[in-house]
Amino acid sequence: MYHQVKLEKGMYHLSGKSFLQALEEADPSKQYGSTPLARLDAYERQLKRFDIRVSGGNCDRVEKFFTTTESAVLFPEFVRRSIVQGMEEAILDDMTAVVSKCESNRYQGCVLNETSAYATTSEGNVMPISAIQESSTVVSLYKFGRNITASYEAVRQQRIDVFALMLRRVGKELADSIVSNAVSVLITGVTPIPKTGETLAYADLAKLYGSFGSFQMKAVMASPAVMAQILVMSQMQKASSEDVTEIRLPFGSKLINCPQLGNSTIIGLDTDFALEQIRSSDVVLETDKLINCQLDSIGVSVNVGFRVLMPDAVKVLSV
Repeated sequence: MYHQVKLEKGMYHLSGKSFLQALEEADPSKQYGSTPLARLDAYERQLKRFDIRVSGGNCDRVEKFFTTTESAVLFPEFVRRSIVQGMEEAILDDMTAVVSKCESNRYQGCVLNETSAYATTSEGNVMPISAIQESSTVVSLYKFGRNITASYEAVRQQRIDVFALMLRRVGKELADSIVSNAVSVLITGVTPIPKTGETLAYADLAKLYGSFGSFQMKAVMASPAVMAQILVMSQMQKASSEDVTEIRLPFGSKLINCPQLGNSTIIGLDTDFALEQIRSSDVVLETDKLINCQLDSIGVSVNVGFRVLMPDAVKVLSV
């Protein structure tokens, strides 16, 4: 059971396993299926074991993690989860069609080559070919990282949820820098569609929508200033969405606020086919330092690269 698991910092260094996976092996969640603990994963059960409350009115102080040598082992996973939560608040997932894992910092994917249209084929004739081939272009993965500095004395008396908020913000900013790279990849080599008049009009958005052919413009990315221009258009008064957290154009495209875009560019994309995100690892932390209360300099990093999967699934409007 969860209260008998031996926690050691070596659980962070097992080949091919994350800390959570190591915990799940030692304390499988499936054995709690009909109990009140069913909603918790193996890490959250360890928080319960050591009575560490990470949120709510009775939230503990950071020093609670360091009550014992075993409870201290949970601290790096708390830091990682807080940073990842912040990263997930960025728009990266909204613009990514698929996430691929790569064992190195160079990635060679595949491409779909089609030289003829889809149509009927007469009996006896050779059917047209859709060739899935290795790409001739290699994608380089880049390290995105941040050095977090603090002293144990400075944070030990802070509420855990306040400290988590700081880490979430670091994660959000880290993900935003990754979004900048993704945006650059999306627009590189794309011939912009010019707007019709001197100012952006709804007709320009409709023209962008109509340029997609067999793909669907499921999302429109624009800077906050350009989004403001779109939102005051009369046509947007009838726009609606079942999700109150989303803004959709009248023809269904989700409007995504992208501060990384300049005020002269709008990106339309089919989010099911446009962008591949490649990672060689999850978020990497210097876990031993965290366990030993050495918070003076903690490196957080992730290696990421991007490539366009289907060029026709991305269009650019020049504003």
